[in-house]
Amino acid sequence: MEHEADLWAALQDVHDPEMPISIVDMGLIYGLEAHDGSVHVKLTFTAMGCPAMEFILEDVEQRLREVPGVDRVEIEVVWDPPWTKERLTEAGREALLYWGIVT
Repeated sequence: MEHEADLWAALQDVHDPEMPISIVDMGLIYGLEAHDGSVHVKLTFTAMGCPAMEFILEDVEQRLREVPGVDRVEIEVVWDPPWTKERLTEAGREALLYWGIVT
């Protein structure tokens, strides 16, 4: 059915509206599991009061539903462990530096 690489690629298309990088490169995805058409995503945000939460959640669900074979998307917001800049991927660090955001 769905392949993990396809799901990760789909999430790579979801961008944080406040930062010029994907939520994958921001390190916001804490877990991704797929089974029988259902996808379970664990994600976090950089802060509890993130104004883009709903936008990101909707975008994650919409993008994952576009992957062939995905019938159901469940998103679990987790706060432990808290997000830190150490979760940024190398590509994420480079993108933020390019845009003048110090990491």
